[in-house]
Amino acid sequence: MYGSMQSELSEKLAAIKAEGLYKDERVLAGPQGSLIRVSDGKEVLNFCANNYLGLANNSEIRKAAVQAMETWGYGLASVRFICGTQQPHKELEKKTAEFLGMEDSILFSSCFDANGAVFEPLLDEDCAIISDSLNHASLIDGVRLCKAKRWVYAHGVMDDSLELDLETGRQSKGLERCLKEAAGTRLRLVATDGVFSMDGDIADLKSICDLAERYDALVLVDDSHATGFLGAHGRGTWEHCGVAGKIDIITTTFGKALGGGSGGVVASRKEIVEYLRQKARPYLFSNTLAPSIVGGTLKALDMLGSSTELRDRLEANTQRFRTAMTAAGFDIRPGVHPICPVMLYDEKLAHRMAEELLDEGVYVIGFSFPVVPRGKARIRVQISAAHDASQIDFAVAAFTRVGKRMGILR
Repeated sequence: MYGSMQSELSEKLAAIKAEGLYKDERVLAGPQGSLIRVSDGKEVLNFCANNYLGLANNSEIRKAAVQAMETWGYGLASVRFICGTQQPHKELEKKTAEFLGMEDSILFSSCFDANGAVFEPLLDEDCAIISDSLNHASLIDGVRLCKAKRWVYAHGVMDDSLELDLETGRQSKGLERCLKEAAGTRLRLVATDGVFSMDGDIADLKSICDLAERYDALVLVDDSHATGFLGAHGRGTWEHCGVAGKIDIITTTFGKALGGGSGGVVASRKEIVEYLRQKARPYLFSNTLAPSIVGGTLKALDMLGSSTELRDRLEANTQRFRTAMTAAGFDIRPGVHPICPVMLYDEKLAHRMAEELLDEGVYVIGFSFPVVPRGKARIRVQISAAHDASQIDFAVAAFTRVGKRMGILR
């Protein structure tokens, strides 16, 4: 039987390559950092990792992870409610909830699992989920697991608008319109990314919370690309937007700014967390987070609680890169986030530019469909607190040389 499937898959893979959409996986020959070694031994500057605070290879975090493994073991070989909960797991849940301004939290192996766990237990077929059209795939998949009715509002559109696309026949609605249409449901929940990972734009949580209050809805925010560095103390989009106490559920990851390992969490009201412990399937049927990840993440939270130096440095680095790239003539989506999309629109052009930049000593990746919409190809540059000013200037100069050589800049 596989003969037929093999032929079909080979044809599909060839078509993906022909469209310029094939995603190669480059192999690193060392640890994550601002300067990395690729498989041929060459050292290049890394400008495409989620290592926002530069903690992925931090010596204190590595030491804490090793110490936790020596003390608590390599793994639990079990789920939490059977024999898989250790004291550090409870400590991490407590510290995470405090850092995120919530009453309690519950750990998962990833934020993808956290988003897959949160909707189904809380919302039935007589409830409603209203989500931003550009939400992360994990939120979309989590919603699909739930029986609640679904509304999708146009990305970032808060008003009562309703538009019809004459070409597709699809309706485009604002958030308030969706909330009005969902008014007859038992419970309503608005779900949004805090930061949208492809564009780096930040959700308008102030308007979302105001509308949710007016129409009696809960608010869920996936803050994976914000926890640790956005806001004055790095608490996330809720701090950046000034909506403390108005978010009902935060999902986020430990696998980006908080050391770059793995692990995710749902932080929320205490009753919501307690109910998820009883009903959330990825929690009940997946192994416990490894002790080394718990130990390393605890150290990361301790570091962030004692100083804002890293998030302040990241903010300065981001401004330096954005200003210089805009001055050079690149099409950079505006914003303040360290995700800085360099818009190229053409899929093959984006992948070819990434290859030429690697030759120049800058490691970036071209993003194309289905990761971004067709015709919206880009190179998503990500700035880190681990970069210094000379490295940022080097990257801008390399982009400029390649941009002129390829006819992107004039």
